[in-house]
Amino acid sequence: MTPHSTAITRKSASNLALAFVLLPRPKRDAMSVLYAFCREVDDIADLQSEPLPARRARLAAWREEVRRACDGGVPSFPIARELQPVIARYRLPFASFDQLIRGVEMDLDINRYQTFHDLEQYCYRVASVVGLLSVEIFGYQDPACRDYAVHLGKALQLTNILRDVRADAERGRIYLPQAELQRHGVSPAEILRCQYSDRFERLASAVALEAGKYYALARQTLPPADRRSMAAAELMGSVYWRLLKKLQSRRFQVFGPVPTRLSKLQKALLVLRTGWRLLSNATAPNYGAP
Repeated sequence: MTPHSTAITRKSASNLALAFVLLPRPKRDAMSVLYAFCREVDDIADLQSEPLPARRARLAAWREEVRRACDGGVPSFPIARELQPVIARYRLPFASFDQLIRGVEMDLDINRYQTFHDLEQYCYRVASVVGLLSVEIFGYQDPACRDYAVHLGKALQLTNILRDVRADAERGRIYLPQAELQRHGVSPAEILRCQYSDRFERLASAVALEAGKYYALARQTLPPADRRSMAAAELMGSVYWRLLKKLQSRRFQVFGPVPTRLSKLQKALLVLRTGWRLLSNATAPNYGAP
């Protein structure tokens, strides 16, 4: 791993970075570079100290950098230069990186989604596409792994959305579908002023139910032959499933100053549990059970 990727990955301390511990060194380094790229472009959308035109220009510059990396050109951004050999080794397509950047650009233009169907495209672009790139690095035998990556990505993103309601509201964004707000009698103003209620709990429960459907689809779709190669993805699924259950147990009290997280001990236990299940050839994931 090169210094730029190392610094970004260590600074993040994210759940995604945690999953890299189950990978062999070459794939771990490749995933760290991919993660650093994702972090770089995602942070641009949230950089509210910069005007929108400047953020659009920066994302456009990243698109051209990745295009050069994919086409064998000479990128100028350090992370793009690190990404280029990863792209070549694992045959990562420009179209996927373009979709991911399009997802980030949605955050510049859209701060409300009317229905789950409308939200689905956003979740696909910012999360499922990362999964599709990741499974190419992990390696797989059965093409159904791509469907697995799509379902799991949507499950993880919906969990993120539930966890980050307050942080998103502070940026003027509400990812919870407006149709669901209306159905449960919650106004956008209540979300923006971080007002908790029983109605909000019912709204959040509906979103959690939608996330649960995608966890279940991922659980059903993962080919048994590829379960071991998907170890890092399975750990991600386990961590976020546990996070979703923790949010549920707290009745979705997500408006406090500190986001709900798993403790280091809880994460370590999930790493050990996932590793043990793979070594013992357990056939079912740690998440998505009814």
